[in-house]
Amino acid sequence: MTSKKTIISIQAHPDDAEIFCSGTLALLAQLGHRVVIATMTSGNMGGIGMDPKTTGKRRKQEAAEAARLIGAEYLCLEQPDGFVFDSPEIRIQTNQVIRQSGADVVFTHLPDDYHPDHRATSSIVESATLLTTLPNVPCDADPLEATPILYHTTPFNLTNHLGNPYIPHFYVDVSSVIETKKAMIAAHDSQIELMQVMFEINNFVDDMLDGHDRKLGTRIGIDYAEAFWQHLGGGFPHAPVIQKALGVNVHQQYYPQNANF
Repeated sequence: MTSKKTIISIQAHPDDAEIFCSGTLALLAQLGHRVVIATMTSGNMGGIGMDPKTTGKRRKQEAAEAARLIGAEYLCLEQPDGFVFDSPEIRIQTNQVIRQSGADVVFTHLPDDYHPDHRATSSIVESATLLTTLPNVPCDADPLEATPILYHTTPFNLTNHLGNPYIPHFYVDVSSVIETKKAMIAAHDSQIELMQVMFEINNFVDDMLDGHDRKLGTRIGIDYAEAFWQHLGGGFPHAPVIQKALGVNVHQQYYPQNANF
């Protein structure tokens, strides 16, 4: 990926991109690539002591501030938090967002991530990405010239919704941008009490990094890492553009024998 590209991360909730892939997005932004962070919902169910409207407004402000720290844009698709489901309407809306961004690369959740909103978002984003070059899709934005390359981000604990472990396609060393990632997560200060209530996480920022990125890093002998999978199914480009763009930061673990790299 020698030319400058547009990378869009479409995750379910504000703070998902920050937790799962903001280190990698920060590295890409440092290299001059354009980064867009989108959330399927405003996260308006994820508040303590605030009504849904107030929660959603605050969480979108936090997400915009986090994105600003790496010079990224932020947008929200305004789907209902906790009730995300696949439909023709949201596929078209997501398709339009991807087209309007001019995306070359898309990040989203794994298809069997632990959270139902994440799983629904993955299905929506995969389907919408696949349709971005087709002129018959009924949306207002022009088709893209090429189907974006699709990547999936890591879930909590590197397991699926049934607790079965994953083997990442590759890891990204994010040690050099860990302070930036910490600041991006810290921008979501409304989540501090929520994480205490939901997951008994008492230090939102440090526990996210130590319990997640540091554990991933120990697997490959570095301080902090994020993990990714490239969508290698039919219909999607298989060129390892993110891996090549990030070079020495990438630690490759596994690719299917038919990946043709």
